[in-house]
Amino acid sequence: MASETVRQQVEQTAEDRRAEERRAEQQRADRRQTDRRAAHRVVDLTLPELRRIMITSMLSVIVLTLFLWMVRTVIIAAILGIVIGVYLRPLFFWFQRRFGGRRAPAGILTLLIVIVPVFGVLAYSYIELADVAAYVDRNQEQIARQIDLSLHRLPFLRDANTADAVRRAVNEASAYGVRIPVAIRKAVAGFTVAAAIFLFTAFYLMIDGERIAAYIRGKIPPRYAELAAALERNVQGVLYGAIYSTLLTQTLKTILILVMLVAFRVPLAPVLAILSFVIGFFPIVGSWAVYVPVAGWLIVFRDSAGAALTVLIIGFFVNTLFISNYLRPKLAAQKSRVLNFYWMFVGLVTGVYTFGIAGILLGPILIGLLKAVVDTVTMSGWRVVDPEGDEEAADPSAVMP
Repeated sequence: MASETVRQQVEQTAEDRRAEERRAEQQRADRRQTDRRAAHRVVDLTLPELRRIMITSMLSVIVLTLFLWMVRTVIIAAILGIVIGVYLRPLFFWFQRRFGGRRAPAGILTLLIVIVPVFGVLAYSYIELADVAAYVDRNQEQIARQIDLSLHRLPFLRDANTADAVRRAVNEASAYGVRIPVAIRKAVAGFTVAAAIFLFTAFYLMIDGERIAAYIRGKIPPRYAELAAALERNVQGVLYGAIYSTLLTQTLKTILILVMLVAFRVPLAPVLAILSFVIGFFPIVGSWAVYVPVAGWLIVFRDSAGAALTVLIIGFFVNTLFISNYLRPKLAAQKSRVLNFYWMFVGLVTGVYTFGIAGILLGPILIGLLKAVVDTVTMSGWRVVDPEGDEEAADPSAVMP
């Protein structure tokens, strides 16, 4: 009996010792896990953890690559939809109050107010351009003869035989003009998809903007809160500055082009002004693609060298040099309160030439994101300018030096 009691005590002691060892091992494992989370040392990762991280990272890269490849043709439409959706929210909220808090009717009406006039202008421009192309096709000989006479008035071309070259050029221009409506009709399918992405993205941002913002903020770990706040402020600033300056300067250039066309009685003045506004967003081409041909038309068909020279001087020095290369980045820098003139100029110019139309926004955004990262990492002194005044206060949103 005594031996049985001793044996049970020995077994209980051994069991207690094993339980204590298990608790100690668990505590050491928990402590190692806590240390790894605090120190983030790769050497402390176990093989299963490392394998899980590698597989997750590879799958994430593959899925992200496939997604970007899938939306590559409509990415610009999606970006424009996000921007328009954000900046139409004040109008959306006004309509929402009028509709008793119903979001869907307010969002649809907001988009219709903006989209219907745009489509009306595009339809009008298409009809006018199609008529011009048909006129050129019917009067090729007359147009070629007039251009040839104008060339012979130049001192160095008086005795030159330019008739054949001019006729070929007019024929090529006529063929190109006839192909424009055909090319537009062929592009309708792609435009329809892009327009659908644009409209639904803008509508989604308007009616569910708060939930989207809350979802994104909820996915950001607290340790990145400072960086996330800096990124958000910088992106909002450069977006507002880039959009404000681009729309304002494009409008100013369009009005200036329209005034010159009306003053010199150039046909299709409204259409050419609209064309100047649209092509000003594209890289390389700009309002010069309108005022240079207009100057040539004034010389050839009006025999007005003075008017042509006036159009060229005003177009080049005011539209191209002053408004595009100085006023636009200047206004963008002032409104963004994040980047100065130089960095905004670099973002606008290189962004457009790198990313196309979307570069108007992506260029300044990338530099603004870079500034937020650098300021967060270096913990530099930050400041923000009060939107209602000119005083500066300590805040992580300093204007880039």
